[in-house]
Amino acid sequence: MWPGGGGPGFEPPAQHLAPPAPAPGPRSRRRARGPAALIAAVAIAAAAVGGGASALVGHLAGDGTSPGSGAVSGTTVSRSSAGTVAGVAEMVSPSIVEISATSGSGQSTGSGVIITSNGEIVTNNHVISGADTVRVQLSDGTTYTADVVGKDPDKDLALIKLRNASGLKAAALGDSGSVGVGDQVVAIGSPEGLTGTVTSGIVSALDRDVTVAKDEEPQDPQQDPRQNWPFEFGGQQFNGDTGDSKTTYKAIQTDASLNPGNSGGALIDMNGRIIGINSAMYSPSSATGSTAGSVGLGFAIPIDTVKADLDSLRSGGGA
Repeated sequence: MWPGGGGPGFEPPAQHLAPPAPAPGPRSRRRARGPAALIAAVAIAAAAVGGGASALVGHLAGDGTSPGSGAVSGTTVSRSSAGTVAGVAEMVSPSIVEISATSGSGQSTGSGVIITSNGEIVTNNHVISGADTVRVQLSDGTTYTADVVGKDPDKDLALIKLRNASGLKAAALGDSGSVGVGDQVVAIGSPEGLTGTVTSGIVSALDRDVTVAKDEEPQDPQQDPRQNWPFEFGGQQFNGDTGDSKTTYKAIQTDASLNPGNSGGALIDMNGRIIGINSAMYSPSSATGSTAGSVGLGFAIPIDTVKADLDSLRSGGGA
């Protein structure tokens, strides 16, 4: 928080024989508060999303805070960092996990979002598709074995659950219907196995038609598509061949940096609420596998789609 200007002038104590003290001088003007957060090449007033820093704090905490408190109730996020990339990262990172899926074709790494304290995790179907074993690492390094509860290849969504987990920090699910182009967002995931990586950007577009493969086995036996999932956008194929079995969904487009391994991770608004599940990224056509990098074209499944599919995923399938 940038410092403000001074207060009113000093008024000495009144004396019984002294004339009345002069009126205080004019108040110094307070400097206007700066933006809640800065990102590369784009500055967005995050306060506009939540109605100001104080509203963001209350919304982020989910309950009231005492006027004298320097931190949000129930968290370690200070008021000064609420609505910033740093504040969002501190709030949400404990709810983002790294997923290692092992199959006959090898091992791949993706990300996931904890949605219940007993270990339910939302991720992409392509992250765990065809896997024989699923292992999950929390932000504190704790590892669990996970079971696949339900899959919905048509929406590229899956629900897994940790064995014998409790007391975990669940992420707050937001409202993707209220997201607008230009809104500032934060992405958290495990690109290239780098757990807890935070990037930021804006919402570049809404309702983009993204087509992804549904096959559990790679089209090319030499390449595991879960590591760099093939998809189609604008009539072109990226990251390889999507094959004959594929599905199309409406996606949020973002310029927040996404790389292989970000799939299944979170796209987050400045209130610390999940608005999308990162699912696809554009890479240069000449790059494959771990050499592929983000060029500022990423796509996320809207969280409203996820919420509408949860009951079906919990019952073992998708809607």
